[in-house]
Amino acid sequence: MRVRITFSKQGALRYTGHLDLHRLWERAMRRAALPITYSQGFHPQPKISLAAALPLGFASRGEMLDVRLNEEIPVENISNRLKDNLPADIQIIHVESVDERAPALQTQVLSATYEVHLTEPIDGAELTRKVEALMMSESVIRERRGKSYDLRPLIEMLSVVTEANGNVWLRMTLAARDGATGRPEEVLNALDIAPEYTRVERTRLVFQK
Repeated sequence: MRVRITFSKQGALRYTGHLDLHRLWERAMRRAALPITYSQGFHPQPKISLAAALPLGFASRGEMLDVRLNEEIPVENISNRLKDNLPADIQIIHVESVDERAPALQTQVLSATYEVHLTEPIDGAELTRKVEALMMSESVIRERRGKSYDLRPLIEMLSVVTEANGNVWLRMTLAARDGATGRPEEVLNALDIAPEYTRVERTRLVFQK
């Protein structure tokens, strides 16, 4: 049985890395007495696959993982058993059974949507001007791990949201394909916004149909 779980990651768990999150889920599933399938060999590994790594410090309300189980179990039962064994900062949003033969979850991710809230005051008109200039640019050359790359084609959508009270924040959709992943902090740097003065939340992962 292949089970897909959509979940949120908030609070202090924003600072839990990808591998630690993987181990957290394995422990929770074992405490919930779910019959996890393990790989063969000298070092069996649980067949748990997270869709896409979430950078440290980012919250999310749209993470996904697949786990393979040795038995068929009602998804409602799986959800209830897990909720009693997960930390409060992990909340299950949805559990479903998926086709065993479907491609690996992480190979199907196309892009990710983020909301970026600013912790310091900013001029909304100036921010809008910078966003428009960035989106009109033919290329935005940045450097990552000592290598230059073009950020612009990785930005699928970038907009300024203005609330009724005058607060402004950013919504962005960035490519999240293997070898072509846009990072919110790079977009912020391109807008002359220090990432440490923002709160970033991933709201959705977009998959191939």
